[in-house]
Amino acid sequence: MIVAVPRESHPGERRVALIPAAAAQLIKAGMEVLVETGAGESAGYIDQQYIDKGAKIVNTRQEVFAGEVILQVRAAGASPQTGSKDLELYRKGQVVIALCDPLGSPKGAAELASRGVSLFALELLPRITRAQSMDVLSSMATVAGYKAVLLAAETLPKMFPMLMTAAGTLSPARVFIVGVGVAGLQAIATARRLGALVSAYDVRPAVKEQVLSLGAKFVEMELEAGGAEDKGGYAQAMGEEFYRKQREFMARVVAEQDVVITTAAVPGKKAPILITAEMVAGMTPGSVIVDLAAERGGNCELTKPDQQVVEHGVTILGPTNLPSTAPYHASQMFAKNACTFLMLMVREGKLEMDMEDEVIRETLVARDGAVVNVRVGDLLK
Repeated sequence: MIVAVPRESHPGERRVALIPAAAAQLIKAGMEVLVETGAGESAGYIDQQYIDKGAKIVNTRQEVFAGEVILQVRAAGASPQTGSKDLELYRKGQVVIALCDPLGSPKGAAELASRGVSLFALELLPRITRAQSMDVLSSMATVAGYKAVLLAAETLPKMFPMLMTAAGTLSPARVFIVGVGVAGLQAIATARRLGALVSAYDVRPAVKEQVLSLGAKFVEMELEAGGAEDKGGYAQAMGEEFYRKQREFMARVVAEQDVVITTAAVPGKKAPILITAEMVAGMTPGSVIVDLAAERGGNCELTKPDQQVVEHGVTILGPTNLPSTAPYHASQMFAKNACTFLMLMVREGKLEMDMEDEVIRETLVARDGAVVNVRVGDLLK
């Protein structure tokens, strides 16, 4: 079986789907690995490192797409600007494993389905214990949470820690994290390491213990949030009345902060507005908002994806691909997750899809020329 790794074509994407060490593991398991020349270069992995591990470097996109299994960071809807250029290179019977944004851009998945490939969207992995070692979203959220804090620290006209100097005592920065998923927890830990006073809020009261364990304060709000999480462990949209009350509460808390980092996103849906323009106006000039939901429209009303907006002296940042700014380690984690998922389907060197396995079944989007995932199919109707 030939596993192939193309160079990522999405603008600004520096990650690679397979690092040399992971390639060695696949080769040891009896697979052949093809890597397009330069595929890992922007992540810090040069061609020679792949060759040293037994992979073969190919010079053209046509050669790499001859593989039976294609491993990509972004395919279909996750690479809307450039993915269509590769469409004719996919062929019937191929297996594609990648981030595909099937719930946000289902047409991209339909296009790949029309090529006859079996498409696995890593975003759809169920949030169960057995799938944790394959959970790409959590891995990438770890990077995003870390980098969001560094981005805020660089932008804020203050230092994060309290410092006692000959020129007087400098008070610590106040950082508020909205959403305590993987990204939020990593943001809390990073901000605390930098010396900030950190508080956090989440609609799920159950995460309070995790927040406190990291040395942050959990901000509690009396709201009924029993349906904040679906059976797959992903966030789901709440009613408008819930968000209205939440915004009233947020206005009071946000006004006291130097930095606000928002992480509230619902797969396939527009992100809820948690920080209104009015709230921004109430913040201290020089404050910073980092909106990790920018790709889904943003949690802040004034967010513009991949732009820096300044309103009332407050800087609002809307990065959409922070994992790509730490491509070495982001690629290391992505490769581990993707290879673990691939190996789940390998039996004696051959690919076997056990549709009784919920990890495989729930992640499969397209097969035999059709979209087979019910959620994605409903979006295409």
